[in-house]
Amino acid sequence: MSENVSIEARIQAALEEVRPYLQMDRGDVEFVSFEPQTGIVELRFSGACVGCAMLPMTLRAGIERTVRAAVPEVRRVEVAR
Repeated sequence: MSENVSIEARIQAALEEVRPYLQMDRGDVEFVSFEPQTGIVELRFSGACVGCAMLPMTLRAGIERTVRAAVPEVRRVEVAR
């Protein structure tokens, strides 16, 4: 369990790196969960990000790339349902 907290803290830190870019466009992102068995992170978007046509590109090319670079245990980043 303590290992998961460390992973979650590193995920949060990586999200803090991308958050200012989202906020410049009146959007934001929130960490929802990390599943250690699958390596999947779930995020929730808010503000202008919701419904934005660029969200898939932002998710993969910006957020997922940043999170995976900072946290090798992460395999994929998804939008929470």
